Amino acid sequence: MVRVVRLSTVASVVAALAALPLALPSPAAAEPVAIKILQVNDWDRFEEDDGRGGFARLVSILDAEDATAPNVLFLHAGDAISPSLLSGFDQGAHMIALLNELPLRAFALGNHEFDFGPEIAVERVAEAGFPVVNSNVKTAAGELLPGTVETLLLDVEGFTFGFYGLTTPATIEIASPGDTMFAPVLETGLAMQAALREAGADIVVALVHTGWEEDMSLFRNQAADLILTGHDHDLRVMYNGRTAMVESYSQAEYVTAIDLLVERGEDGTVGWSPSFRVLDSAAYEPAERGLALIQPLADQLSAELDVDIGEALVELDTRRATVRNQESNFGSLIADAIRNATDADIGLTNGGGIRGDRLYAPGHVLTRRDVLSELPFGNTTVLIELSGADLLAALENGVSQVEDGAGRFPQVSGLSFTFDATEPAGERVVEVMVGDQPLDPAATYRVATNDYMLGGGDGYASLAKGVVIIDPAAATLMANTVINYITAIGGGVDLEPEGRITRLQ
Repeated sequence: MVRVVRLSTVASVVAALAALPLALPSPAAAEPVAIKILQVNDWDRFEEDDGRGGFARLVSILDAEDATAPNVLFLHAGDAISPSLLSGFDQGAHMIALLNELPLRAFALGNHEFDFGPEIAVERVAEAGFPVVNSNVKTAAGELLPGTVETLLLDVEGFTFGFYGLTTPATIEIASPGDTMFAPVLETGLAMQAALREAGADIVVALVHTGWEEDMSLFRNQAADLILTGHDHDLRVMYNGRTAMVESYSQAEYVTAIDLLVERGEDGTVGWSPSFRVLDSAAYEPAERGLALIQPLADQLSAELDVDIGEALVELDTRRATVRNQESNFGSLIADAIRNATDADIGLTNGGGIRGDRLYAPGHVLTRRDVLSELPFGNTTVLIELSGADLLAALENGVSQVEDGAGRFPQVSGLSFTFDATEPAGERVVEVMVGDQPLDPAATYRVATNDYMLGGGDGYASLAKGVVIIDPAAATLMANTVINYITAIGGGVDLEPEGRITRLQ
């Protein structure tokens, strides 16, 4: 039986892990060797949040775990250069610089490494002082992404660890990889494991940034001994006696430690047994060395962002569960802003691009930092002329994966619509009103959106059928559009949910 831990509180995680059965070394085996693996994933912000996460607390954890020791492997399962406030200014260069200060042994490419395009991804990889393991991301010419390595062999206490790296092919839709190609996950993983075994790997580690279903495919097919994954932002441990899989939530709020006992039998075969610890960063004081390294970055951000622009007169909701499932008044604010700035009939933006994941209480003074925290990707405001039929297709795409909390869920202005989530994807939109008139499939509408969606991001392929009026090269930063709109309306934001989106089931 596979035991799964997919919990959010440390106490329950630790209790559940204590119940996991561990395979004990054979009495006849040689003295086992202790080897430690420390994993983070989806860590792209140097700041802590409410006493957890961030660079300085991670430094304390690594110091406490003696991460520079020869029998310790500190690994990152992807998503580092975006999205964050400062990444909007330097395209993630500061995160690579911070990672270079840590004893990082290997890194996998995440989808957010491609938020600023493939050229920036290659630039960041070139700046890395650690191996970037990548087995399935290739250029249009079929060559491995420059600067990355297909596999990696590391000798640890006399045992050979073999690594391969995978990035979810969904990156094509959810980031901006251009013509970069992504080979299938399971097929590549099995091939890499075979190659690493042939090369002498005693233990094969898949360092991957893949979704839950892709993770489970690797796990069920035993595509590695250890699968260290990211992308879902879960705090998760799985172990079935043959393969272990872990994911460490996000933002270095928790670090998963896998303590391995590894031994080589008289016949040369290698056996291993794991135990698991979840390290809560809230239990560690920020390291002075870490604080000193991030202070200049914090100062840089403050100078750019700590400028008041208005006030929340009602509670504003940017929680992930809201913006990806229902009408959000902050999502409506964004859609209103881009519609107003372009004199469009309709404003349309993707909920997954709204990243603050918080509530703003009435009376909160809104700053540029708040807006850029919500819109960290550097997207621009574009304008197209689109048929009603293609607009309907865009809305159908927007609600096609609502049960999964997908980022494609739409936030809108200038229209209202009703959908039924129990119907098949592509047949869920029941009614659409543009202003006070039903949507006309044959009519043409001016639609303001963002450059990511215009390029087909999050599955919005139908937007590309429109006539582009304001293209990305001529567009303004979407965050600035919102900042200017808040200023233009006098700074007071009193927008309540008003029935723009109605969900029947």
